[in-house]
Amino acid sequence: MKKLKEILYKVSIEGISGSTAIDVGNISIDSRDVMKEDMYVAITGTQLDGHQFIGQAIASGAKSILCEKLPENLEAAVVYIQVKDTRSALGWVAANFYDNPSSQLELIGVTGTNGKTSIATLLFDLFTLDSTSAGLISTMTIQYGENRITATHTTPDPLTINKHLREMVDHGVEYCFMEVSSHGIDQKRITGLVFKGAVFTNLTHDHLDYHPSFKAYRDTKKILFDSLHETAFALINADDKNAKVMVQNCKAKIHTYALHRLAEFSAQVLESQFKGMLLKINQKEIWTQMLGEFNAYNILAVYAVSQLLGKDEWESLKSISQLKSVAGRFQTFETPNKVMVVVDYAHTPDALKNVLTTINKIRTQNESLITVVGCGGNRDQEKRPMMGFIAAQLSSKVLFTSDNPRDEDPDRIIKQMSEGVDPVDYKKTMSVSHRKEAIKVAYQLSQPGDVVLIAGKGHENYQEVKGQRLPFDDFEIAQEIFSKTP
Repeated sequence: MKKLKEILYKVSIEGISGSTAIDVGNISIDSRDVMKEDMYVAITGTQLDGHQFIGQAIASGAKSILCEKLPENLEAAVVYIQVKDTRSALGWVAANFYDNPSSQLELIGVTGTNGKTSIATLLFDLFTLDSTSAGLISTMTIQYGENRITATHTTPDPLTINKHLREMVDHGVEYCFMEVSSHGIDQKRITGLVFKGAVFTNLTHDHLDYHPSFKAYRDTKKILFDSLHETAFALINADDKNAKVMVQNCKAKIHTYALHRLAEFSAQVLESQFKGMLLKINQKEIWTQMLGEFNAYNILAVYAVSQLLGKDEWESLKSISQLKSVAGRFQTFETPNKVMVVVDYAHTPDALKNVLTTINKIRTQNESLITVVGCGGNRDQEKRPMMGFIAAQLSSKVLFTSDNPRDEDPDRIIKQMSEGVDPVDYKKTMSVSHRKEAIKVAYQLSQPGDVVLIAGKGHENYQEVKGQRLPFDDFEIAQEIFSKTP
């Protein structure tokens, strides 16, 4: 329970009708969840306008309404707070309602096209291995102590974030590692949060179904770094040409990491095999169970953050050598027939190229590389031919299939992917719209020693089709199919 005037701190208010001395029991953005003495925040969404449900919220007991447009008829017993942007205001009221928990622990944000989940999760695992109390907010899970909650968004809404940060603080959590998506930034979900540090991984083609241009996508990511305080740090991947843009006018202390350029934190891949790779990090060699240049970047970023947060260098390196790949990120198993199966979340052109290049560097070229890949429906269509081109160019055989078709026709998506294939690679490709059937065909085509990559869905245990989430786990299905002895 908080006084309304207390939770309006830092909110840019255009007008108030009523007294701010009243109590607020809870805050809700869903009128169906409102209870007596709650505040209802009317958010204008892409499909629904929360202002339409103000009456329903009041009928359910709301005593304060945060909105952009006042209703025609104002209830005398209700306080109305009018603001220009309720999304931004929600960030502040959520932080204030939960006593600004982000300022009471070390909150580290990770943003970029690829690597967010891996870096945030590996940091959580590293600090947990070092017996440090840590929390995680990622695409897959919100986790701290014995608590593990399945996530629904890469970056949750401000109420969810602050609620869990409050619980983390109350449980003695010292550090929280959080994925920060461009959608989350654009929709003001991180407004009101205090970040101790931010990591920029890279920027490649993605989410252009949401952002009007690549520049808009990049500039949205930059907002995270613009918001950092002088006492925070900004860690950027110097190998990415967009890194300098991210920290233009950034007040935080800037640090760099890279594999191919001079940087404060550097690494080299000395040896790679399917069991892992040998890395040299700042002139010190370690063996890691992960592999691929993209994972070298992830591990280097994790090492850099650990040092910026004051961890002992040798203890960090020792713990890093024990870390394992995040579920659905270059997750492998070998079949009875000696086929290596790789399941990876790669769903952008750059990520797919990275995974395929990694496999091609490890295999002897006497084996075939069979790739099963699709593209999501209702999402960025420009990347589909690019994904098709990369898959066909870097694989021995390719099976174009369904990913999460959502409301689109899977065959139409596959056709768009096929249109990107270079004519010299046509003979390598097949189209099998049903994903499980495509994995079966990959099994039938594979020979001992071959590598099969199943890309695009990674950790997801469902397939989105026509508004339904149907059970579908690439790793489990692949294990079921490939466990058969020929």
